[in-house]
Parts: sequence; C-alpha cells; structure tokens
Amino acid sequence: MLLNNKVVVISGIGPGLGIKLAIEAAREGAAGVVLAARSAEKLDAAERRIREAGSDVAILKVPTDITQREQCRNLVSKTVDRFGRIDSLVNSAYNPGNVMGSLESSGTEGWDAIFETNVFGTMNLALEASVPMSQQKSGAMVMINSLVTRKPLVGQAGYAISKGALGVAVKYLAKELGPKGIRVNSVSMGWMWGSPVEGYMRAVEAERHISVEDQVAQVAANIPLGRIPTDDDCAKAALFLVSDYANAVTGAWLDANGGEFMAA
Repeated sequence: MLLNNKVVVISGIGPGLGIKLAIEAAREGAAGVVLAARSAEKLDAAERRIREAGSDVAILKVPTDITQREQCRNLVSKTVDRFGRIDSLVNSAYNPGNVMGSLESSGTEGWDAIFETNVFGTMNLALEASVPMSQQKSGAMVMINSLVTRKPLVGQAGYAISKGALGVAVKYLAKELGPKGIRVNSVSMGWMWGSPVEGYMRAVEAERHISVEDQVAQVAANIPLGRIPTDDDCAKAALFLVSDYANAVTGAWLDANGGEFMAA
C-alpha cells in the first residue's frame, strides 16, 4: 500500500480535503494518522469518519493552531512520543480570507491573518517536523496549494499571493532539507467536488436560481477531463508525493485539477 507503515501528520482537518486526506492515508496502510486542527470537534468527526470507513489505524488527535509555534512543537512532540517518528507531513491548514472585492478596491485588508496561517503557520509546522525527520534522516512533506496562484480570480488576491509565497518557500525547504533526506513538494488543487463546493453551489442555486447541475456543467466545460475532480482524487495526488513512489521528487509543484491549468 502507498503509505504502508508510515506515520502521517495532517494539518487542517475539516469537512473537505482535510478529512479525505486522513481517510485515504488510513486506507493506504499508514501505521499512524495524526490529526491536527484548531477544533477538537473536527478531530472527533474525522476519527468517526475513519472508523466508519473500516480502518483500525492508530489515531492521535492534537488540537493545534499552526500560527502558534509552540503548538506546532507540541504536535510534533506528541507524535514522536506516541509513534517514535514522523514519516510524512501534509500541510493542509489554510485561511482563505473573507475579502471578495478586487485588489484595487480592497487593497491588503485582511492579509495579515491570511499570511499568518498560509505562510508563517505552515512554515512553523514544517520547521518543527523537520527536526525529528532530520534525526531519522528521512521524511516527506507536501504543501497544499491552489490553482488561483496560476489562474487569477478576482477576490482571491490575498489568498493567492500567500499561496504563491508558500510555493517559493517549498523550493527553499527542498534545497535546504534535501541533504538531510527530507523531500518537500507542493500540490495545487482547483475545483474539488466535496461538501464545501456542493454547499457553495447549493447556496448559489438558492440565491441566483442556477441549478447545481448547470453550475457543475459550466465548471466542467473548462476542465479537459470533463468533470470536477473529487476531493478524494485530490487527496490521493497529495499522498502520492509523501509516499515512496515519489522518492526522486522534491521541490516540485504538481497540478491536480483535471487539466484546468497545464504548466509549461
């Protein structure tokens, strides 16, 4: 199996991609799945979903605000105390911001909070996880990124720019941590079919009277695969990068968006 006997830490556990990352890691044979999010309720919900999927994987739940370096250190310490190591880190925690106006009209309003999570918080956890990985001379990290860094969308400037900065940080981490046996990569998601997107489209349906089916068709028309990738599909792409199948890959940026964006 893809993650056989690996200890996998996943930040940003929530109802969308985060929980699917945890379920798929368990299905792929992880020896331990470590769940991190600010909300204990989200961690409990994730554990229930993993068990409902039929997995008896060892689970560690650690409420964590990644913007607080000491909480990241606590997460890493508890993981090592429980499992003895960290093999894989999936940095999925993010702050999308709530400013939907244009860059010209909104300026940098709200950017501090966005960068605090998406750049500084993510780096906090990566740097803390790199300590035991360096000691064991092995490990892999993947940062969840976004299509909006490649395909600008009005209203998403702060979020996109923070994720662009994270993409550059990945290259520096890959360069510096490579000699210690640690790989660091990015995976970029676009539209993902799951509860968050479905909820958004149902709200549009109620407000603007555009059916979910018509919205899906409009989005899918711009995707070469002709469908919106599911969050399960995208979770598998991310987990590939922290598996041994990607042992020769570091500093890379994988697009998992059905071909909506194709890098040169």
